[in-house]
Amino acid sequence: MTTRPLGAQISHMLKDRGVDVIFGIPGVHNQEMYRGIEEAGLRHVLARHEQGAGFMADGYARATGKPGVAYVITGPGLCNIMTPMGQAYSDSVPMLVISSCLDETAARRGQLHQMKDQEGAARAVCDWSETARTAEAAYGLIDRAMNELTIGTRRSKHIQVPISALEGRTNDDWPKMPMLGPRPIEPEPDWVHYAAQLLSEAERPLFVFGGGARQLGYPGLGQDRPELLERVLTQTGAAAFTTYAGRGVVPADYPLLFGAMLARPSSADIIKMSDLVIAVGTTLSEVDLWRPHLGHAARLLRVDTDAEILASTVSYQYPIRADAEMFFARLDEQSFGGPSTGWSADMVATTRKSWLSEIDAERPGIVPVADALKDALPADTMIYSDMTQFAYAAKEVYPMDRPGHWHHPYGFGTLGYALPAAIGGKIGIGEQPCIAILGDYGFQYTVQELAVAVELELTLPIIIWDNGKLGEIEDSMVRAQIAPNAVVQRNPDFCKLAEAYGAASAAPTDLASFQQAIKQALAIKGPTIIHVKSDIALTSS
Repeated sequence: MTTRPLGAQISHMLKDRGVDVIFGIPGVHNQEMYRGIEEAGLRHVLARHEQGAGFMADGYARATGKPGVAYVITGPGLCNIMTPMGQAYSDSVPMLVISSCLDETAARRGQLHQMKDQEGAARAVCDWSETARTAEAAYGLIDRAMNELTIGTRRSKHIQVPISALEGRTNDDWPKMPMLGPRPIEPEPDWVHYAAQLLSEAERPLFVFGGGARQLGYPGLGQDRPELLERVLTQTGAAAFTTYAGRGVVPADYPLLFGAMLARPSSADIIKMSDLVIAVGTTLSEVDLWRPHLGHAARLLRVDTDAEILASTVSYQYPIRADAEMFFARLDEQSFGGPSTGWSADMVATTRKSWLSEIDAERPGIVPVADALKDALPADTMIYSDMTQFAYAAKEVYPMDRPGHWHHPYGFGTLGYALPAAIGGKIGIGEQPCIAILGDYGFQYTVQELAVAVELELTLPIIIWDNGKLGEIEDSMVRAQIAPNAVVQRNPDFCKLAEAYGAASAAPTDLASFQQAIKQALAIKGPTIIHVKSDIALTSS
């Protein structure tokens, strides 16, 4: 055994458990956690704000599938990262935050970084928050967190360790064993037979795929999963929707794909036409539907691994606990007696065209820019978007040819996400192309993290969609008959701001120069700010 301060041992244990990167900011209260980082062989990424560190860990986790880990200090450091913790919790992102904490807070007041209940504050925004007062407890909680983030509830966790415990010397006597890998959950055979029977009898079966079904887009189980999924859809004649997070699960050229259009109000009418709905790997939450109910009148089968989702009281719900890929692998072994004939490719195409026109009318000028962006990017580009009108429209119309490549702060819906998340994602995927898309207002929430991208020389196009205002809020106020207030701000010169940080910049004025700016940004070392006025499509014509 090797004796070290517990703060150093934590880094060694994380390395032993497969962690390669730590995002964070050192301080006097957590400096012992930094003692062992280099010795353990971990890479540390210095954020400019703990919120940035958290979003970087989130982006890294979404890109790689591995837990994103962050180190922060007591008090304000933890408070600053709580927004990313809430985002990771709502979007089922595997993140572990480890912080220091004060040794005693009841009898002593006025200490540096003191909070009334630090553990409880963190618990309000993550899956769980616990205090490790001994080395044994720290090792046990780290293993609990890492195992749950790999095979269990992939939501943010928090562990805090008192400063004196971090400083105390201890042995590296954590269990020396490999981490548990994902354990595929097989569906019960009776449920597979039942689903196959219903699919055989249905005239208009419909699948809804969420982010939990993304594995269906990758090779595995000894076969090509996209072909597996498409074979089941074709054999049953089923139509399909995806949530925003599920885009790319179904091949974009599948003729009965309605796309990521669940938020279209009339999608409820389409869903009501179905005589069987099977929802796979989705919570069907408000941010998926933007209405209280999916709209189905037929049986709803829910295929998921999350007991909370399966226990939902949604009308006509039948729960099937299974991994998406295992469910489809077993479903593929069934006989369906030929495809149904209730859906037609012409009807689906006409409906999608109508919805596209709606989106173009609601947010003029965005659809052409999204099309131009698609044509300019390599197929495997990892995209991170922020809460901005461009992303709201693009999420519905941008065709994804693979799942898990467009990341957005869906549930918690925080501004300032995309830039630091894209930095974390780019660190995770290396040479694979990656971009960030932000609004002019949201960019300024975490603009300081641009320094990290410059410092690390990350090839990263950063598209700023500039309408000079909080456009979505202004539109909402107008719809509510509220005189728009506090929705217009004065922006800096974004290109000069990029220069001040040491980044490249471009200000394209038409779609052709926009595409050229993207391609050039992907070809150089270091980040590039691409400042795009929201009327660029109109000026191009």
